[in-house]
Amino acid sequence: MSVRILRLAAGGDGVGKLEDGRTVFVPRSAPGDVLELAMLRESKRFARARIGSVVVPGADRVTPPCPHYVRDDCGGCQLQHLDADAQRAARRSFVGDALRRIGGIDVADPEIVPAGRDWNYRTKLTLHVARGRIGLHPLERPDAVFDLQTCPITAEPLLELWSEARRLRHLLPAGAARVVLRLDREGRRHLIAEAPAAARWPGALELEALLEAAGVPVTLWIRAGDADARPATDSAESFPAAVFEQVHPVMGDRTRMHALAALGAVAGRHVWDLYAGIGDATVALLEAGATVESVESDRRAVEWAERRGPAGGTRVIRHAGKAEALLGRLRAPSLVLTNPPRTGMDERVTAELGARRPERIVYVSCDPATLARDLRRLGGAYRLADLRAFDLFPQTAHVETVAVLERS
Repeated sequence: MSVRILRLAAGGDGVGKLEDGRTVFVPRSAPGDVLELAMLRESKRFARARIGSVVVPGADRVTPPCPHYVRDDCGGCQLQHLDADAQRAARRSFVGDALRRIGGIDVADPEIVPAGRDWNYRTKLTLHVARGRIGLHPLERPDAVFDLQTCPITAEPLLELWSEARRLRHLLPAGAARVVLRLDREGRRHLIAEAPAAARWPGALELEALLEAAGVPVTLWIRAGDADARPATDSAESFPAAVFEQVHPVMGDRTRMHALAALGAVAGRHVWDLYAGIGDATVALLEAGATVESVESDRRAVEWAERRGPAGGTRVIRHAGKAEALLGRLRAPSLVLTNPPRTGMDERVTAELGARRPERIVYVSCDPATLARDLRRLGGAYRLADLRAFDLFPQTAHVETVAVLERS
């Protein structure tokens, strides 16, 4: 069965039409491709398939540079088979389509701010461990792991670390389920082994010494069960290696600067910084003269934010807990900056925002669908004044978006 791919859907799958009119979703396909389909899985309303062969390639199709993308069907990237311009156009369309279809907002696809680099940008690499292999999941196979050799979207210092660490895997703690490699803002490398509760790491000192001798010094951490990550050797550091930070720091900073500018003048205004992470935006707001109440559910991130300052005195209160449980206790804001996780804001949060009616809400989103849902929940209380996408995740179907909402 052959099909022509018409466009890309959110998530990166190509969209075509079967002979009976049903939509078929095909990963790794490009608009304009004519494909012979394989592994067709049909349901009443739509179907899914994989590429059997590319009969006619679309104009935007390129050869993926990563050896794992085709050979191991790596699920980490979704769009390596498209050129950079086509990728950015697709990510713009994912945002516009979600807001029109889910949010009911008549809006054009937003402008997208391109990344400074499309490769070697990620400062975090999460690897899974299974049956002696350490690597990533193949596409649509979360039960399987292929052995990772390289990852060209990951920062070079982490690839250097992995090149040495993978040959020393016998020194990882027994039963480790995941290995996380991370580069902090000062360029220091971290390796976090996630292991069962009460796990010990007898090989940590040897691994640390061998990596140091190989020219890739690293701080080793262990997270046993649900406990916080802790240093695995005496080379303890205060940096909270397991808290959330953007995996593309340069573009993350650009996004945050745009969002802060979109709030307008903040001096003397009271601002909520929701889902505040380690407090970068809170610091900027305090320096600009605002009073701030921040909310963050990860207490380790809140503790780090309090240590790194500025203290802010009575102009800042940092709350540790879930936004939906805390917002009712906060002083009414003039302005709100919100940067929720991929799941978006809890319905109780959008309800509280609708009740408090701040003048402006700047919403930083990493998922167009949950952004659209949350804007729909806010209803007629706000109008969408500006929409901008940021290319934080080249080679993937993910996109960061900043939506500026003005009180109606």
